[in-house]
Amino acid sequence: MTSTLDADGRLTLALEEVELPAPTASQVVVQVEAAPINPSDLGLLFGPADVTGAEYSKGKIVAQMPAAAMRAFQGRLGLTLPAGNEGAGLVIDAGSDPAAQVLLGRRVTAFVGGMYARHRVIEARDCMVLPENVTAREGAAAFVNPLTALGFVECLHAEGHRAMVHTAAASNLGQMLHRICAADGIPLVNVVRKPEQAALLRSIGARYVVDSSADSFRQDLQAAISETGATMAFDAIGGGPLLGQIMGAMEVAANSGSQYSRYGSTSPKRGYIYGMLDPSPTILNRNFGFVWDVSGWLLAPVMERLGQAARERMYARVAAELTTTFASHYKAEVTLEAALSREAVLDYNARATGAKYLILPNG
Repeated sequence: MTSTLDADGRLTLALEEVELPAPTASQVVVQVEAAPINPSDLGLLFGPADVTGAEYSKGKIVAQMPAAAMRAFQGRLGLTLPAGNEGAGLVIDAGSDPAAQVLLGRRVTAFVGGMYARHRVIEARDCMVLPENVTAREGAAAFVNPLTALGFVECLHAEGHRAMVHTAAASNLGQMLHRICAADGIPLVNVVRKPEQAALLRSIGARYVVDSSADSFRQDLQAAISETGATMAFDAIGGGPLLGQIMGAMEVAANSGSQYSRYGSTSPKRGYIYGMLDPSPTILNRNFGFVWDVSGWLLAPVMERLGQAARERMYARVAAELTTTFASHYKAEVTLEAALSREAVLDYNARATGAKYLILPNG
């Protein structure tokens, strides 16, 4: 599955037959059995293109990109880009290196891009071997969400915070983060946008759940942050006033019972934006003093910054807890062809639903 954006704004998502190269000495050939559609995949697949008014045919979608968005995509004009960040499957061929040969017949998972395909040639060093009792479906999403959730916790400890706030918290990622924080004793404030999402989190044991659609949202948020002492937030929404409201609640909690200062509290408040569920501008009503920081958060550079020891610790935990802490749940399983149907696209690309699909390329 590839995505191509032309200079006239036509975005084409299509299934293409390409020749599978023979593996080099250090590579393996993986027969891809399962690959998730994560929110992080949607930017390459469609971005802000109009999928509602797109032309759908067998194995192909042609959608129009808004003129206002084209400037941001100048670097990819004319490029045919393979889609699918991660996935899992069976190694059916391998190069001559011992590190590649040892993977023959093993089920592996990888985060290398181009995984929405029936076969993928991958460097052996980039493969994580799945335990014998873990299926490709269970191991397909072993990287993006698990490592993001663990990355939040690593950053929390590295920067000296003790509790955090997470938005869009009923997602697969949010549920993983809840399980990690519950196991590790980290207070977590879960912010959601619908009552049913709040109910879901409470049903799995989440203690602090705040619904931004409720009339009492501001008061509920303030109470949860005051009780937990959260001073770090990870925001999947991106646009709008939500992150600013969270930072403001942190400031109120920090000032509770303290002496007045015209510069605000000296409590460090850190906000990370790691998603764009709302692509509108981020609104910060700066009512949270001067000791604060808001910046972006992206998995790959964060992993590099955390260092080798942290990465190895994270990989080991994911491998050990794939079917428990890091278990993923999907709304639907589809073939490559079905993933390009109008019904499926409008569902999993809808920002409001957050529907997660699993592609079975050889299904």
